[in-house]
Amino acid sequence: MELETVKVEKDEEINIIMGQSHFIKTVEDIYEALITSVPGIEFGIAFCEASGDRLIRYDGTKEDLVEIAIENAKRINTGHLFIIILENTYPINVLSDLKKVDEVCNIYCATANPLEVVVAETENGRGILGVIDGEPTVGVENEDDKKWRKNLLRDIGYKR
Repeated sequence: MELETVKVEKDEEINIIMGQSHFIKTVEDIYEALITSVPGIEFGIAFCEASGDRLIRYDGTKEDLVEIAIENAKRINTGHLFIIILENTYPINVLSDLKKVDEVCNIYCATANPLEVVVAETENGRGILGVIDGEPTVGVENEDDKKWRKNLLRDIGYKR
């Protein structure tokens, strides 16, 4: 077995959701889940088939986001991988609906952080062992940090 890390290439403000699915209709079902979650959502999806034609299937509402998803899928190149690139939408707004898609087996991450994917390759193929999402912590929040966190969540409308 060989191990490698693959860096996900994206702009800093773009969010990504990465997971594993199992069937060719993944792209269409994820597309439907996303567009019904957030009106006017902008996204791109890429899905790596693991058998049959073994193509990268794709769709989306914005061409440049579709291209980012496809390029990252090419580089990671593991079976049944799906990548969703989101712009102007947070993953929290779509994750519940995405998890309800019958084909979705696993969500590896939902992040805007710098991201690396740990990939194992054997004679049988390639698979994701995990992801490296962001940087290590540097401490524990204090009371001012708690106040800032709570205010932020209310300011952006996620808490009342």
